[in-house]
Amino acid sequence: MNMKRRGQIGPRFSVYLIGLLVMSLGIDLVILADLGASPWDVLHVGLYYQFGLSIGSWSIIVGVAVLIVSALISKEMPKAGAYLNMILVGLFIDMYMLLPFMDTPSSMAGKLLMFAAGILINCYGMGLYISAQLGAGPRDSLMIALTSKTGWKVGRVRAVMEILVLIVGWQLGGPVFWGTVFISLCIGPLVGKALPQCQKLTDLFLASLRKQPFIDKENRGVNP
Repeated sequence: MNMKRRGQIGPRFSVYLIGLLVMSLGIDLVILADLGASPWDVLHVGLYYQFGLSIGSWSIIVGVAVLIVSALISKEMPKAGAYLNMILVGLFIDMYMLLPFMDTPSSMAGKLLMFAAGILINCYGMGLYISAQLGAGPRDSLMIALTSKTGWKVGRVRAVMEILVLIVGWQLGGPVFWGTVFISLCIGPLVGKALPQCQKLTDLFLASLRKQPFIDKENRGVNP
């Protein structure tokens, strides 16, 4: 069941927020594992290395630039969810980075475990926030705009975007390693597996809330 549910903005926002929190934790774990980050995070970390601020701040700044380009291409203002996604993910990335126990493991086994956990957590976080159906993030908004403008398939547009972003981030000194290749090749299929599971869980959660008022009404009739 994949549908928007009217009158359930509060519960759907809760799922959306939890999804962004989970996804941001996954992003940080992958970065701290020091085995290579996703193309966009290579760019964010590279900008952090060169100009300071914080990784989360650069995530927001790049997101603003991406939304501006997306709006110019599509001639439409991005939806509110794109702005919210951009701001919250940046804040959550920095929030997790401030935790004292968030550090790069000293052993390769620890790094591999952190990297694998980060990938898994990131995928299910993405699945949760998407399942709430409150709008795409800025990068997805740009991808949709470019797909509409060029007529290319989504996969081709995404690949070109990420290759260009990766090259710029690498030149800035961002963390490119074998993990970057793994993420680029595997994140799509993994999210494809996680999303239906998250959507089913979200639909069950929302359906249970829709039924609750009727159950309460019956109970009030039996036990006044």
